[in-house]
Amino acid sequence: MIEITLKDGSTKKYKKGTSAFNIAHDISESLGRNVLSANFNGNTIELSTKILKSGELNFYTWNDDEGKSAFWHSSAHILAQTILSLYPSVKLTIGPSIDNGFYYDLDLGEETISEKDFSKIEEKFMFFAKQKNEFKMRLSTKLDAKEFYKKNKNPYKLELIENLQDGEISFCDHSDFSDLCRGGHIPHTGLVKAIKLLNIAGAYWKGDEKNKQLTRIYGISFPKQKHLKEYLTLVE
Repeated sequence: MIEITLKDGSTKKYKKGTSAFNIAHDISESLGRNVLSANFNGNTIELSTKILKSGELNFYTWNDDEGKSAFWHSSAHILAQTILSLYPSVKLTIGPSIDNGFYYDLDLGEETISEKDFSKIEEKFMFFAKQKNEFKMRLSTKLDAKEFYKKNKNPYKLELIENLQDGEISFCDHSDFSDLCRGGHIPHTGLVKAIKLLNIAGAYWKGDEKNKQLTRIYGISFPKQKHLKEYLTLVE
């Protein structure tokens, strides 16, 4: 058995290998329904992570900044999947969460995307979200990761991988989509109930004006449609 210390200082014992998600459900039915991400001994983990030793486990919901960060980071993955499905020749670079939503930087090549395309992208995004595909992390060797992006002819991901070592390279998979990623996701895509693309801007690769200028698409997503309506009202 392992001993798990919760945020309020209380402790509970579980069988070694119990997932963070199952522990959340054991604590309360409400937490199990609303949990978005977790942190174990100071490190962000997936909710599917099996806990193998005693330690401190914190859970985050939409009411926490950490929960929103995982939600928006996961949404960036869905946006990347959406963009590739609609514009297969586009090259993906990075897509982090930010203080109020997320963005993804893209090399459009010969493609063009404008705000006129937002409704089409949003519709496809929600099509993928509603499939409720799990976000799954997997480790990769440097060789395999490089082969994956050589096949996809993506020089940006190859450059990122070049600075990494075996043992610290991981991918996030959902549905048939894979992306280089360090982790920190919500359980599945179905938790995203609303999406709004906000604007398009230019951004240099790695923030260096000597590098190629990319296209950055900003967006924000929510676990309830009413949250999006409230946000749009606030913006107005």
